[in-house]
Amino acid sequence: MAMTQNEIVLEVNDLRTYIFNRTSTVKAVDGISFFLRKGETLGIVGESGCGKTMTALSLLRLVPKPAGRIVGGEIRLNGEDLLQKNEDEMRQVRGRQISMILQDPQTSLNPVFNIGNQLIEALGVARKDNRKGMVARAVDALRNVNVAAPERRLEDFPHQMSGGMKQRVVGAIAISCEPSVIIADEPTTALDVTIQLQYLRLLKDIQAKTGLGIIFITHDFGVVARMCDRVAVMYAGRIVEQGTCRNLFNSPSHPYTQALIASVPKLEERVDRLYSIEGQPPLLSNLPVGCRFEPRCPHAKERCLAEYPPSFTIESGHSADCWRLDAAW
Repeated sequence: MAMTQNEIVLEVNDLRTYIFNRTSTVKAVDGISFFLRKGETLGIVGESGCGKTMTALSLLRLVPKPAGRIVGGEIRLNGEDLLQKNEDEMRQVRGRQISMILQDPQTSLNPVFNIGNQLIEALGVARKDNRKGMVARAVDALRNVNVAAPERRLEDFPHQMSGGMKQRVVGAIAISCEPSVIIADEPTTALDVTIQLQYLRLLKDIQAKTGLGIIFITHDFGVVARMCDRVAVMYAGRIVEQGTCRNLFNSPSHPYTQALIASVPKLEERVDRLYSIEGQPPLLSNLPVGCRFEPRCPHAKERCLAEYPPSFTIESGHSADCWRLDAAW
């Protein structure tokens, strides 16, 4: 049966990833659930340290060992639970079915190998072919991400390329084996604004051609507005609000989401002081019993301190974890 636009390619249920230290347990990802459809882009946003990157590493089963462990939940990719696979089976999944574009291409690429060797190595994981066939596939991969003169670029080393060109190469490696899901972990952070726009357009073009599902991790709401169909807002290891881009920008319902959007400067407004969220996120090794945003929330009551709120549905496809949405508030 052919895949449809609405078919879910990735479903995460109650995922929990903890880091065990000698004196404490860090709940980096603490019971999150979301899904991704074919051809859809899901944005994951939040402050540094909220669990975005650890979520991505958990999806790939690459959490730091031995301290990090996935202790519960499901990660269903194309109907298969990745948490039930052994390491050899996961090697067949990474790259072929799900891959990742890391934040800094400078540290993602090996400086002692040329681009051709690194692309061919990635292709060799998924496909067995002769050297000539692998080189042809590597050239096609670079051409797909709009790298000029791809045949010549195969001989270049990472230090001979600009930041934008290296990011394109990292993207080429990620999509070279034609996965159904790509995780992009803040891929435009190291790029200037002009190159950012080109790179985002490139990802959307590739998605339109292939039906690729993208999880886009970012802290930039401008990127969210341009790239994402739906958004999940993370805070202290939990997803506190989920909805379409329109939902979150037009009617943000969780106080944290409202504060994040208010923190974005508006060109049409003149202010003496930019808005900032007071306080600090809680330590993931010492989380409060109640709402984790309660110490920083202007609307908090005793109930927020005593019990973590359930997820309240605001409208179809839009939910938030906040006691203010309870009819009894």
